[in-house]
Amino acid sequence: MALKIIPSDTKINFIQNKILAFAFSAFLLCATIFLLATKGLNFGIDFTGGILIDAKFEQPVELGKMRDLLKGADIGDVSLQTFGEPNDILIRVGENSDIESDRIVIIDKIKEILASNFSGNIEYRKVDYVGPKVGGELIRSGALSLVLAFAAMMVYIWLRFEWQYGVGGIIALIHDSVITLGFFSLTQLEFNLSSIAAILTIIGYSINDSVVVFDRIRENLRKYKKMPMNELINVSINNNLTRTILTSLTTVVALLALVLMGGEVIKSFSLAALFGVIIGTYSSIYIASPVLIYMKLRPDTN
Repeated sequence: MALKIIPSDTKINFIQNKILAFAFSAFLLCATIFLLATKGLNFGIDFTGGILIDAKFEQPVELGKMRDLLKGADIGDVSLQTFGEPNDILIRVGENSDIESDRIVIIDKIKEILASNFSGNIEYRKVDYVGPKVGGELIRSGALSLVLAFAAMMVYIWLRFEWQYGVGGIIALIHDSVITLGFFSLTQLEFNLSSIAAILTIIGYSINDSVVVFDRIRENLRKYKKMPMNELINVSINNNLTRTILTSLTTVVALLALVLMGGEVIKSFSLAALFGVIIGTYSSIYIASPVLIYMKLRPDTN
């Protein structure tokens, strides 16, 4: 027997709240624009270029003291950040030389300062360097990958269904991607290549959820030829409600495991993907589907 967590005769009127949902989404989009304009994104070393050192100390350290020591060492712009435990420190040093030997000198100087001023063993778990030109190319490549993903999804939906579905799908994808950028800006999670992967993952999940609803809408359009569009979309969403909830819950459980036990290396990916699954489920119901009404998928009904 199929698992049913929602009764078969459920008749939730989702479309009744479409204006409220649009207003809520508009608020989130405006908040995202404001956050991006004021706080911006916390670009990782993948995009900005420079030196990144992940150091683990035996005891919690005072960031103020460490910041003063490193800034007094004349090694360039220094940014410190704790993550996970108080003794886990990320040290970022801005790009200030194109010469590899200079970068090695800076890294050795940092290690020397830390060793002489902080007691106990210091474990250097990661030391990375990315040049600014490479970072700029990665930003352009990341943006291009998102644009191509949007275009490919729209063409796929257009060919499989009708152009109205493509418009609804792409609006939902843009909605999810932009609001996810707002999430990155609000939380100041590091925005790096794994963040681009997270957004692409969200796009794939969101369009899959929308396609399932679209398929049921198309089926019901043939079945209920005189049913008003508002009612027909409600029926279609309710038909798929069990599937939508189960899919979302199982995905959320898997992502929660990554958030809680995946460590700092994939923290930005797992948190963004978790947020994206929630916002993607919302958009497939309250954005992608109601847009079909305004696109006149069935011109003779409202």
